[in-house]
Amino acid sequence: MSGVLLGAHVDQTDPIAEARARDAQVSQFFLGEPQAWKEPVVRYEGGAEALRDAATGAGIALVVHAPYRINVATTNNRIRIPSRKLLQSYVNATAAIGALGIVVHAGHVSDADDPAVGFDNWRKCIERMEMPATVLIENTAGGENAMARQLDRIGRLWEAVTAAPGGETVGFCLDTCHFHASGEELVGLVERVKAVTGRVDLVHANDSRDAFGSGADRHTNLGQGYADPDGLVAVVRDAGVPVIVETPGGVEGQSADLAWLRERLEA
Repeated sequence: MSGVLLGAHVDQTDPIAEARARDAQVSQFFLGEPQAWKEPVVRYEGGAEALRDAATGAGIALVVHAPYRINVATTNNRIRIPSRKLLQSYVNATAAIGALGIVVHAGHVSDADDPAVGFDNWRKCIERMEMPATVLIENTAGGENAMARQLDRIGRLWEAVTAAPGGETVGFCLDTCHFHASGEELVGLVERVKAVTGRVDLVHANDSRDAFGSGADRHTNLGQGYADPDGLVAVVRDAGVPVIVETPGGVEGQSADLAWLRERLEA
């Protein structure tokens, strides 16, 4: 498993230095405030082109995470339409820095809505987008009418997305904490996900501060929470794709998490 790229979610100012500090090969970051509606901004000195060239030269892969507010599934026009526009801006920025893709949460509809409307809103979004970079839809931990909390919903979402022109380029980001919180066992999970999506493109390897099936999205360091450690390693091993830890503790905490993974992958 030495070929698996391991990385962490870091500050975007210098993701190359952040990766080196963690002995990592991938940096994931926001291009702005995660809770804001603002356009993406590349803060790396020299801008997008300089970051792309520096990452290529250093052999560091980049991943962008979209703002949490984006919800292209919703029936609320005042949220859905700005979400589509902002996601397009982020996709363009992701392409400009040469990143592997952009992670975006699948969103939700209200309790009173038919989830089929949310799935179709995703289809319309992909159909209308220009796709110079890969959109990586991530599973979510909670929400009764979430689009991607559990496998049956993810399957319906994937049917909708792949029905759109360009939908075959949409990827899947598997978050271990989110699946644990949603009530999905981690052992054998990659196979079950691929049965409904046909793919896993990125893994967010996170432990959970909360019990199985809690619906709570609260990450903790690997081996220190409630997620099955053997299952977590199995997901990383079975997926064989780039891995990001989104865990606390900065350089020290995330470096320890990456070392925890390496030790078990090489065993």
